[in-house]
Amino acid sequence: MYDVLSAQETEYMSQVTISNHNPLSRLDYWRLSWDWMRDEFIYSMKGAYPSVIDTNTCIFGRQGEFYKQLDFSKALNCERRPTIIDLPLDKTNDTQLGLVPFCCRNGTLLPPSMDPSKSISAFTMQVFKMPPDLNRSLLVPPQNWRINGTMSPDYQCGPPVRVSPSRLPNPSGLSADSTAVASWQVVCNMTRTKPDIPKCCVSFSSFFNKSVVPCSTCACGCNTANTCSTTAPALLLPSEALLVPFENRTKMANDFAKDNDWTLPDPLPCADNCGVSINWHLLSDFKGGWTARMTIFNWGETSFADWFAAVELDKAMTGFEDVFSFNGSRLTGSNNTIFLHGLPGLNFLVAETNGRNPKKDPRVPGTQQSVISFTKKNIDGLNVAKGDGFPSKVYFNGLECSLPPVLPITSHGPKTTVAFGSSLFTLVLLLFLQYLI
Repeated sequence: MYDVLSAQETEYMSQVTISNHNPLSRLDYWRLSWDWMRDEFIYSMKGAYPSVIDTNTCIFGRQGEFYKQLDFSKALNCERRPTIIDLPLDKTNDTQLGLVPFCCRNGTLLPPSMDPSKSISAFTMQVFKMPPDLNRSLLVPPQNWRINGTMSPDYQCGPPVRVSPSRLPNPSGLSADSTAVASWQVVCNMTRTKPDIPKCCVSFSSFFNKSVVPCSTCACGCNTANTCSTTAPALLLPSEALLVPFENRTKMANDFAKDNDWTLPDPLPCADNCGVSINWHLLSDFKGGWTARMTIFNWGETSFADWFAAVELDKAMTGFEDVFSFNGSRLTGSNNTIFLHGLPGLNFLVAETNGRNPKKDPRVPGTQQSVISFTKKNIDGLNVAKGDGFPSKVYFNGLECSLPPVLPITSHGPKTTVAFGSSLFTLVLLLFLQYLI
């Protein structure tokens, strides 16, 4: 919302409020930009700040000629297209820069399904106008709005639409609301949730299969100059290999393949190259229900505050019961999605750190883990082990993760196999025959 709080002939005070209405999206380090259409400029702000403080255009332009007595050393930005960034948390109660409700979130907008109070960001600014618009009732909102963030989906914003004046809390603290002079609404819609190159990936494993189906080769992109294979399928791994970085898994993968009489490709497949990976492990499957264990690994150098994830289970979602070490609930408005985030005090996913002995121990990822329980009651035809117990989509911080193309599934009775694509059917058949012999 673009609300004009007060208006004078030559300037007005406005408030910009950014509200996140998407239950599965977030913005981190948001950057908001627009175009001034009538040579306006920003003189002062509270709750946010221009990414560049630049008044040269005013001093040497029309603004400087008209406002000859104005001290432009105190102005903030005269760019035709300014970019606004949020203030850090420690400026929330700053008398000069803060004290705006919902300000100073360090650029983070969480989904309302996680915390409604943290899904809003706001700031105020003093805007000076130029002739011939020197009339307190002549107000022109900026155009061509754009908002984006780091590791965030893309958004496309529509034009400002004049709406009924907003009712805002009275700044004096009285219980009565104040009405804005004028209000415009700008709607920004997400253009896509799955980026061209994913930022996260998923591995699958199960209690009845000794092999882990890892994240796909180059799931988050690959450097073409690599000596590894960008097309070879990712190697099946022992479960302990998930706890170490990719570069430390080679010996484990080689030994695992040797123990199972598997031939390794040459060259070996490239890494997934994802900063975040999620393992979905089918933990148990019994007559009345089943459980899964979800583990999130942070392999990057940046920690995630207020992280969240979402899992789509097309058939098994009806039986969702409980999440034990995360906050977990059915996503409002969806019949197949679990929304997950950290418990109070445990909502910080730390970055990768050095091992106990950095000279010989591999680096250690930041991790969060929880068991999720389900019932089978009143769900006809549910076959957890055959695939119904694995998600069809997984999201981390609003972005869709890359899923492996195969599942660790079981056939009837005690026989165990792994479902591969058709190109690896021969391998499955050989393993199955070896078991029968």
